[in-house]
Amino acid sequence: MPVIRVTLIEGYDEAVRDRLLEGYSAVTRTVLEALPEGITTVIEEVKQSNYRRGNQRKSPKAPPPAPEQLVRDYLGAMEKRDLAAARALLAPDFSMVFPGNAKFTTLEELIAWAKPRYRWVGKHYDRYDTVPGMTEAVVYCFGTLHGVWPDGSAFSGIRFIDRFTVKGGLLQDQMVWNDLDAVIRAVS
Repeated sequence: MPVIRVTLIEGYDEAVRDRLLEGYSAVTRTVLEALPEGITTVIEEVKQSNYRRGNQRKSPKAPPPAPEQLVRDYLGAMEKRDLAAARALLAPDFSMVFPGNAKFTTLEELIAWAKPRYRWVGKHYDRYDTVPGMTEAVVYCFGTLHGVWPDGSAFSGIRFIDRFTVKGGLLQDQMVWNDLDAVIRAVS
């Protein structure tokens, strides 16, 4: 029955503390295969006046958004074609790889590539999985595509998986797998 204790400077909001406790519980569950009900996580807070690092007083730094939320915000902005909002979530060297090894470094390249493939596309999400790492997190989202083909007919139920690398509160890359090409070939 593991007990995980974390010491933080006072001042982090409840949502951040919840994310931290959930993360420690998940890692402990994965590493030790402990039963969830047997894992105890505790945050002990230290007053800012009682904390120094490098002999300097410190305050809590605002953490970046949760990696999953960053991915949700980006995909939502892309679906609305709010390129400015989507671009604000990208690292300067962001890159994308889509089915057929189509590689892009700008959102405009992606949109130009997609234009002859469909009039519009949307996503229904089944789930998101976040894999934390020491320097970055990886977020997978799974679901189905729906939209309208160039001829005006509708499509739906096409499987997809997107994989994002998140670092420093920005998206570093996106890799996409889906059955869109297989469906296009089947209806042609």
